[in-house]
Amino acid sequence: MSQIDNYLQLQGAITPEFQQSLSASDAMDLLKAGNDRFVAEEPVKRERQALLNGASNGQAPFAAVLGCIDSRAPIEELFDAEIGDLFVARVAGNTVNGDILGSLEYACKYAGSKAILVLGHTQCGAVKGTYAQLEDGNLTGLLQRIEPAVTAIRSEVGDNPSDAAIDRCVASNVDLVCDRIRKESDILRTMEADGAIVIAGAIYDVATGKVSYR
Repeated sequence: MSQIDNYLQLQGAITPEFQQSLSASDAMDLLKAGNDRFVAEEPVKRERQALLNGASNGQAPFAAVLGCIDSRAPIEELFDAEIGDLFVARVAGNTVNGDILGSLEYACKYAGSKAILVLGHTQCGAVKGTYAQLEDGNLTGLLQRIEPAVTAIRSEVGDNPSDAAIDRCVASNVDLVCDRIRKESDILRTMEADGAIVIAGAIYDVATGKVSYR
């Protein structure tokens, strides 16, 4: 029986035993299968009280997802995930700083998650703001972290980007954030090199609900 089948037969929250039985590739397969169910409108739901009862005894999420705050990209829903399934960090532009890195280190090293997925999305407002070189309050520093993903494309296509150009920036930002996680976290880089986790990127299409992997 596949780990996807085992997951679908869970009656309550994920247990440490189930989490520990997963490989890094299993965790990615669970994310991919969950999005397939979401797109097909075939969610598999577990009984709420059983989830709460299990979660009250601890947590064993199989993956951590770093996503944008965008209201059109509800992380658990788009992966057909339940209470206790995922660690979720959300910040405009799904960028990374020390606090996010520390959270991801906790998720993987101390709480056993097997995958980190950096999830960008189409039509990202933070990327558009970066492209327009917006400066305002605390947004200024946040958008500066996204700027490296935008600079080359802005110089190529000019100051008035097409939707396709913005989506290229979104994809570049996802790739650069994955690279930054590896570069700026010795813990996570070593865990990935050892095969304990995978660090991957993906793009969520807000029009179709489909996640495409990098």
